[in-house]
Amino acid sequence: AFGSMVSRDHCFIVIDKPALNLSVYEDQEGDTVLIARYPVCVGLNYGQKEKKGDMKTPESTFAKPFTITQIQDASKWTHDFGDGRGEILSYGHWFMRLKTPGFTGIGIHGSTNNENSVPGRGSEGCIRLRDDDLDILKENYAFVGMTVVILGDTISQ
Repeated sequence: AFGSMVSRDHCFIVIDKPALNLSVYEDQEGDTVLIARYPVCVGLNYGQKEKKGDMKTPESTFAKPFTITQIQDASKWTHDFGDGRGEILSYGHWFMRLKTPGFTGIGIHGSTNNENSVPGRGSEGCIRLRDDDLDILKENYAFVGMTVVILGDTISQ
């Protein structure tokens, strides 16, 4: 069991690419408490994102974190993965758009029609959760302005 949350406003997200998980932490009176943890699918390729289409998930630090800028209803959004299935529903109910300087279109979303990819590496750069986990994250923890740190694939952070 994880800690119990006091205030959503004090929560932040850490996405650990090597461990393939997303953790929600809360600052509680100078202590950092783990509140929730979910498996994720991140970019197919390892390392820091360098350009659009490189299939890498961008990385950030606690000193320069990303933030959630929008939480959009993505339940009708489709995507063509180029695997012969064509345009299919693929984002779960929500798209939590991240401010990732230098890159656009990066977010935390569901895995509709790709649930078996979580946990793993197979996205084009976004962070993919199981749809049920995404709903829990949205309902209980996430908010616009929330800090999101994405730990890199290399040990030298």
